[in-house]
Amino acid sequence: MEQALEKKVMRKLFFRLTPMLMILYIIAYLDRVNVSFGALTMNKDIGLDAYTYGWGAGIFFIGYCIFEIPSNLILAKVGARRWIARILLTWGLIACGMAFVQGATSFLTMRFLLGVAEAGFFPGVILYLTYWFPVRYRARIISRFMIAIPISLAVGAPVSTWILQTFDGALGYKGWQWLYVIEGLPAVLMVIAVLMLMPDKPADASWLKDDEKRWLLKELETDRENVAVERREAGVWKVLTNPIIWLFGFIYFANTGSNLGLSMFLPQIVKAQGFTTMEVGWISSLPYITGCIGMLAIGYSSDRFKERKYHLIAALLTITAGLGTAAFLGSTVGAIAAISIATIGIMGCKGPFWPLPSSYLSGAGAAAGIALINSLGNLGGFAGPYVVGWAKQATNSFTGGLYALAALTLAGAIVAFFAVKVHKPAVAKK
Repeated sequence: MEQALEKKVMRKLFFRLTPMLMILYIIAYLDRVNVSFGALTMNKDIGLDAYTYGWGAGIFFIGYCIFEIPSNLILAKVGARRWIARILLTWGLIACGMAFVQGATSFLTMRFLLGVAEAGFFPGVILYLTYWFPVRYRARIISRFMIAIPISLAVGAPVSTWILQTFDGALGYKGWQWLYVIEGLPAVLMVIAVLMLMPDKPADASWLKDDEKRWLLKELETDRENVAVERREAGVWKVLTNPIIWLFGFIYFANTGSNLGLSMFLPQIVKAQGFTTMEVGWISSLPYITGCIGMLAIGYSSDRFKERKYHLIAALLTITAGLGTAAFLGSTVGAIAAISIATIGIMGCKGPFWPLPSSYLSGAGAAAGIALINSLGNLGGFAGPYVVGWAKQATNSFTGGLYALAALTLAGAIVAFFAVKVHKPAVAKK
């Protein structure tokens, strides 16, 4: 009887919550990386070299990092529904405003402000999911939510290049200007949907019956009780000075650095092989289609075997092997295949990684801890594009940058091996 109730509740949660969150994250991720497609024509129009573009692609994450923790703490106090709606509105307006950059200074400024506006969205969603899903479901739920990343890139690549070509010159504006406006508006429009359809916690969900709410709240409370008392009661400052949280931040830094260092330059890497703009869009989508498969498979396996650490390490080493091979092969079709292998690891890291901090955090410290890990990790979103852009400017090749990203993920795997303890999964009390 209880097993049937559990399946019914989990099915409701999945279909009621994850589609909305996935749509929001598709919009968010596309708005942060569509600059990689805009760069195909924008860089020449406004006079950006590879080094400055790398700075601008990455500076988004400086603003994101600075305001990440305050944003998540506010979300924990005012509720996810209202705060995520605020984030959507401000980032959507600034994303549209990217259409009016005129040179290096305005480009860097707007990318920084876009990061400030979006700060708190992703860790806020991760925190939000802990309000709804028991621990034993979180790897697969996070994987399904974060499949929005490869979907946004797989779909966004051909759509973005189509916008570049189709709208170029319309009403006197360039294709890259239309790209920012068309892909920025959905964030603004989704504000109403979030305010109307997104409950803050299970107690607010009208679509859950009383017995379903009781079961779910009992399971979530059991999970909280199974976290060690000293960790559960840790205050914000204690969490922020905990070395393991910083090590988690470095592991996520390695994953994010490889992800953004690759995705911000992938269209240019493909274009350098002589493909047309539309061909660049389609070919750039291929690695992220394989990334979808890797994300779902690794997330499912991690939950199936109730194991996080070694799934995470395997995913990081897959990135290392894929990017290292792509750098070695250079401008060949084989390099695209190697990059596709790397994206299996890039996307596959997410599912086993994010449930790990919950072994160390809960309660008030969770909001600060998750935000700190995401803030530190997203600095990789600055470092990755910066290193690849610097290498391209210095050597006129992407090879050195890809090797650097491979070395970074190898370091992340080593830290994960030595620093992350294996915690037994929580067992619900009967």
